[in-house]
Amino acid sequence: MKHSFKILCAVGARPNFMKLSPVYKELKKHKEIDCLLCHTGQHYDIKMSKIFFDDLDLPEPDFYLGVGSGTHSEQTGRIMIEFERLLYKIKPDLVIVGGDVNSTLACSLASVKAGVKVAHVESGLRSFDRTMPEEINRLLTDAISEFLFVTESSGVENLNREGISKDKIFFVGNTMIDSLIYYINKVDNTILNDYNLSKKQYILVTMHRPFIVDSAKRLGAFMEMLIDLSKKIKIIFPVHPRTRKNIKNLYNLKFLNEIILTEPLGYVNFITLMKNALLVITDSGGIQEETTFLGVQCVTVRDNTERPVTVQIGTNHLAGTDMSKVKKIVLNILNGNIKKGRIPEYWDGKASKRIVKILLKNTGFSL
Repeated sequence: MKHSFKILCAVGARPNFMKLSPVYKELKKHKEIDCLLCHTGQHYDIKMSKIFFDDLDLPEPDFYLGVGSGTHSEQTGRIMIEFERLLYKIKPDLVIVGGDVNSTLACSLASVKAGVKVAHVESGLRSFDRTMPEEINRLLTDAISEFLFVTESSGVENLNREGISKDKIFFVGNTMIDSLIYYINKVDNTILNDYNLSKKQYILVTMHRPFIVDSAKRLGAFMEMLIDLSKKIKIIFPVHPRTRKNIKNLYNLKFLNEIILTEPLGYVNFITLMKNALLVITDSGGIQEETTFLGVQCVTVRDNTERPVTVQIGTNHLAGTDMSKVKKIVLNILNGNIKKGRIPEYWDGKASKRIVKILLKNTGFSL
């Protein structure tokens, strides 16, 4: 009998958890697979990490690297050093990474240099904006991965254009939607009651990318827009730690009482708010996808998106970063001018099953 195949799933930040959780759970169903979980510690506090592990029913990771924060180079370097040590210790046959955070690139580079093949979940997405650290992470990870699992058709086109071998590219659908479909049945409305919110009578906001939150001018313009909108409709804003710190530099938070500012929320509470919102204002990639699946209007405060399917056939409005234009789009939606989207191909809750089937077939096992 062939020995078990050892797979190491590497996660590091909140988006990774939703993308790799269903893949990890699917792999654990197969006795011929020895599947281990490593948390790099890129997101390391309880609000940004542990609560998501709990919500997604993930076990304590087999390995925790505890790298913490730092500049992009510091963080990427520390992850590479610690992850390389782990690779030589446990000798996996394959490493699976997800998304586009620093952990994604660092674990991929360390793996390939150690002679370990990499599978990238959520390959091929491109914003075509190389000032975004995530774009560099995506490009480099895809260039060195052996298995490229794609969420939407634009990803296949991008990888073909970049000269990636077609036999490495697999259009499987979206594992984040796998998580969403599974956990949407677990939502309850307690959090709506906690914040005195009524269904479809509030706006949900997230904002974390440096372009807005690290610029006093742009963050100020964004907050002034929210303050103005809050006179028309309730707004709830779960605030990323760095965003909160920068808002505090501009405002006394006690005087922002028109807006409900909360700590980062767990996954189930957040998707409850998202499902029941009239619209979402965000700069997040994953939220563009989740709102499209849920049929909720999404206003993306960015000049580009690596998820064009959410704009082309979904409910996403790519609004740019001029707050007067963003506000105009929001007001149009409040006045009833909504996009009637549809769900993209393979966003059916079965992406993880397709991924595991491909991995088993291509690594000498079969279902």
